[in-house]
This record gives sequence, structure tokens and C-alpha cells, in this order.
Amino acid sequence: MTELAENRVGDVEAKAAVLPGVRWELVGRLQSNKAARAVAMFHVVHSIDSPELAHRLDRLVSGADNRSSGARPLPVFLQVNVDGDPAKAGLSPSELEAALPDLCDLRGLELLGLMTIGRMVDAPEQARPTFAHLRELSARLRAQYPMLGAGLSMGMTDDFEIAVEEGATVVRVGRAIFGPLMAR
Repeated sequence: MTELAENRVGDVEAKAAVLPGVRWELVGRLQSNKAARAVAMFHVVHSIDSPELAHRLDRLVSGADNRSSGARPLPVFLQVNVDGDPAKAGLSPSELEAALPDLCDLRGLELLGLMTIGRMVDAPEQARPTFAHLRELSARLRAQYPMLGAGLSMGMTDDFEIAVEEGATVVRVGRAIFGPLMAR
């Protein structure tokens, strides 16, 4: 099975028509008004950045139509704004910790793990503290909440090697594969 990722819900619709058999993963920010389309199109969502969005997806997946058809839980990663960067989406570590008991109870979602975007840096090594912090946060929270998976979605083309050294299980390297024109 081929798995590809996309940043925007709207961008996958045309691509899916010409790439049959691909399982799509959403790695970009998901707007609440596009949640129903995302549930229908994506196999995994990496960017759950608020409890409200998690609850919306849970309601969509757990709705009467899906319950009667035996729909599987939607695999997701919880996005954490490790660095407190106001330009990035995601829960702060303390917000995540406060919300996690409730999020673990959402039966329509499968919590694969945590996701973060590395800080914008001049050298990849400078992103290490972000990735290390997410790894440490994940280990600490999983000890208390076993429903949280061990996945770590972190690292992109410029810093994925550092992310892998810090425990990444999923990296986003579209620009390395397709070049700057394809990775927007």
C-alpha cells in the first residue's frame, strides 16, 4: 500500500482521482469546516491541534451512519507546539496534559502519538531541543495514559535526520522527493 501525505484537504481530491490505491495522510492544519471531508478522504490526520477539533472528528467518525457500518476509529496524531511559537498551531505541553484524559476517551479516534513542527533554524542540529522535548513528553504521558500511542511525527526535509535520532517514527520529506515546486 502506498501512503502519501498532503498539506491541504482540497489538494488531495484531484490527486486521489489519478492515484488510485493510495492511502492519504493529512499533515497540514485542518480547519474545522473541512473536518467531514478529511474524515472521508484521509487515512491518518497528523494535525489535531485542539480538543475541539478532536471532538468534532470523533463525532463525525462515531456518528450513526458510521456506527452502523462498523467504521474504524480514525488514526490521529495530536499536534504539540513544543516551543510555544505563536506562528504555529498545536496544544502547549500543559494544555495537552490537561486535555489528554478526555481525548483518550474518544472512541472514534485512535491516538497514534504526538506531532510537532521543528523550529525554523539555520542548522538542523538547532532543531534537536524541539524533537527531544516531544520525545520526552511522549514517554512521560504514555506512562500515565497507555491509550496514547508511541508514534512521533516530526521532522521535515531539512531536519529529518535529527528528528530520527530523537525518535521520529514519521517524517515529512516531500520537498526532498518532489522538489520545491511540488511541496507547497
